[in-house]
Formats: sequence, structure tokens, C-alpha cells
Amino acid sequence: MMLDLERPPSAIPTTGASLPTRLRRLRRTPSLRALVRETRLHPAMLVAPLFVRPGVGVREPIASMPGQARLSADLAADEAARLAELGVGGVILFGLPETKDALGSGASDDAGMVQDAFRRIRALELPLVTIADTCLCEYTDHGHCGPLAADGSVDNDAALVRLAEVAVSQARSGADIVAPSAMIDGQVGAIRTALDAADFEGTPIMAYASKHASAFYGPFREAADSAPAFGDRRGYQMDPANGREAVREMTLDVAEGADILLVKPALPGLDLIAAARARFDVPIAAYQVSGEYAMLAAAAERGWLNGRRAMTEAVTAIVRAGAGIVITYAAADIAMWLRDER
Repeated sequence: MMLDLERPPSAIPTTGASLPTRLRRLRRTPSLRALVRETRLHPAMLVAPLFVRPGVGVREPIASMPGQARLSADLAADEAARLAELGVGGVILFGLPETKDALGSGASDDAGMVQDAFRRIRALELPLVTIADTCLCEYTDHGHCGPLAADGSVDNDAALVRLAEVAVSQARSGADIVAPSAMIDGQVGAIRTALDAADFEGTPIMAYASKHASAFYGPFREAADSAPAFGDRRGYQMDPANGREAVREMTLDVAEGADILLVKPALPGLDLIAAARARFDVPIAAYQVSGEYAMLAAAAERGWLNGRRAMTEAVTAIVRAGAGIVITYAAADIAMWLRDER
């Protein structure tokens, strides 16, 4: 269609009703697509989980999580150095103790393997944030996230005392951030009080504020040897059907002093990530959990999916929903893929 340049401007059609819409113009080449891309990934926004086990020089592959392994503290420090070299923003550590008891005593042991790993990583002076998963389920012989009451349920107030002790030990060993994941009522406030009393008022808390009792945690429980010996965790983790309750949990955690809010699992919780980003003026994190990672990795191994594209797309969706921090087992791979694209 040719425009009549002799007509006054008001007579020249300017709306999409008269001119063809061609959104494809900005999709024509890789460079155009990159220029107008709305959501961008960067390695600095990624956090890699590390499973720390006893021993020296030990790397034990995790069958249900292709590419992941349990590491002794020395190799965990080496892996942290590799991740820092790739530009990954942080690591979060989980422990597998040699012995367990009803109180999860090993979690607050200053000589524990996770505390040892934090000290080793700290000594390397890496440009990397170290995060401690603050929980008890990996350390209790019953697999629940706190000491048990007489009826077999988790004793909420006794758990608060233990979680506070764990957080202080983790901060003392060099953790930059503590991340309570037990979903015990009042855990953020109890930990904040304990950290401040121990002169760690500068240590931030990343609260697992929206953590649902999800089927997607299965591979993690194998990796961390943390499956409950009886029952399940639905009595304190959230019902996956409840969104408004998740926002209420977040509101309470912010009031108790949370510096960062975490949504877990990530892809089933995209709506909650978006709700958190719209409502709260704190950083929002999300955890692409073991089951999310494993199903994509397993499909890629079988040739059913392009693993690189599928994993990147999934993490991009998490960021697009509003997360500025993503915990993902694919952190190293994504960092390398992003470097290759430069």
C-alpha cells in the first residue's frame, strides 16, 4: 500500500487496523532476537547446590540426578572455585553426616563437614556467596525437620531452639547467608534473634517462605539421605494447592526479618514467584528443585529433549516470573552455555 503524501497527516492511516502487523520483523535473525530479549540470564544470578559428605577426595555420583555428586569438603571447595571461575553467583550447602540422632546434633557441630566446607571455601577468597541450608532433616535419625513431640509430630518450639543453634554455627563457620528451610512457624524470627545475639547481625536470612510438600523433591531425598523414617512432611510443609496461604507465609517471614524470600519448587510455583515480586520489596529467589532438574536431564539423556534449550527455557521462565536469584543444579552448565553465546 502506497501512502498519499499530499494528504494532510490526519488523513494518513497510522493504526494497526489499516497497516499489517508484522511482529516477526524483530525475530528474523539471532542478533535481532538478542537485542529485544526481555528476560536475560546471567551467571551471577545462579546458585549451585552442593552435597557435602564425610571423607577426603570423595566424589560419589547421584544416580537420580545426572551430572551431580556428593562431595567431600575438600572437593566441595574445589567445585566452588570452578563455579566462581564460571561467574556463578553462589553455592548452597547440604550435609550428609556419618551419624544421626533424634535432635540432629550434627547440624550445629562446628566440626561438621558442612562447617568444614564453608571454612575451606572462605579461605579461597572466592567472588562467590556461600549459603547454608538451615534445617535438621538430613541430621535427624527420623528424617523430620526438628525434634519430635510425644505424639510423633515435630515439636515446633523445640525445633526453633535447634534451628537457631544451627544458624549460628553456620554463620560462625563462614556462611554469608543462612536459609531456614524447615517450615517451622517462627523460624525466621528465632534465627534473627540468635544471630544478632551472637554478633552476626550482618548475616542475611533467605527464608524458604513458600515451600510446598512437593512430589518434585524425590531425587533430593536420595541425594541427601533425608527421607522421613515414618509419615511425611505435609503437617508442616504447605499444601501445593494453596496460593493465598503462601503469600501469608511470605508476609509473616518479612515481618520476622527475612532479607530474601524463596519459592520452592519453582516451575510449579511461577504464580507465587510473580505474586511475591509484585507484593514485596525484597529480593525474590526460587529453587528449581531436584525433580525439575532430573526430569529434564533424564529426557535429554534419552534424546527426547534438547537438554540445553529445555533447561535454559525453564530457568528463563523462572526469572521471567520475577525471581532475581535461581537455585539450580544446572548452574554450571548454564554459565558455560551463556559464556559460549558471547
